[in-house]
Amino acid sequence: MDEDLLLALRLQEEWNLPVSEGPQAQEPLSLVDESWELVDPTPDLQALFMQFNDRFFWGQLEAVEVKWSRRMTLCAGICTYEGKGGMCSIRLSEPLLKLRPRKDLVEIYHTFHDEVDEYRQHWWRCDGSCQFRKPYYGYVKRATNRAPSAHDYWWAKHQNTCGGTYIKIKEPENYSKKGKGKTKLIATENKGNFVYILPATV
Repeated sequence: MDEDLLLALRLQEEWNLPVSEGPQAQEPLSLVDESWELVDPTPDLQALFMQFNDRFFWGQLEAVEVKWSRRMTLCAGICTYEGKGGMCSIRLSEPLLKLRPRKDLVEIYHTFHDEVDEYRQHWWRCDGSCQFRKPYYGYVKRATNRAPSAHDYWWAKHQNTCGGTYIKIKEPENYSKKGKGKTKLIATENKGNFVYILPATV
């Protein structure tokens, strides 16, 4: 039988026992208990993971890497694997979680979609027929300055059903200011299906 399945069955059996028969004589403190906010409000990420690994997985997850990601702004965290028995990496969003209550870090599941949208400050809009279609109405909003292109999984479908040009319509305030002088956005010639917006000092 697969080692992971055996471990999962053992965990399930142990934690389904009545408290008096289980591994501890008393009910353990909930991971999201409010008292943790006073005892350990900003836990060390690696130490917290090691503690959970010992408590819930008998140290079986020692090969797992856990770290903060400064660039991740559209989800609370991700887990990636390098094949069977390979490296496992868990990355958590520093911008979304670092200053939130400990409970949000421990639970990971989140509903703070307004915060996620706050990071999407680079906007493009298609000038083709998709600007009249639900649910996006031709808008593409991103946290990074990456124009819609063939690198997007939906690009081929867009080309076949609309074929419009994406024009950048919004970016963070002062984003294009470089060096001295005032800067404004100007559009260059249409190349393919993009209208590139470049900063121009005036």
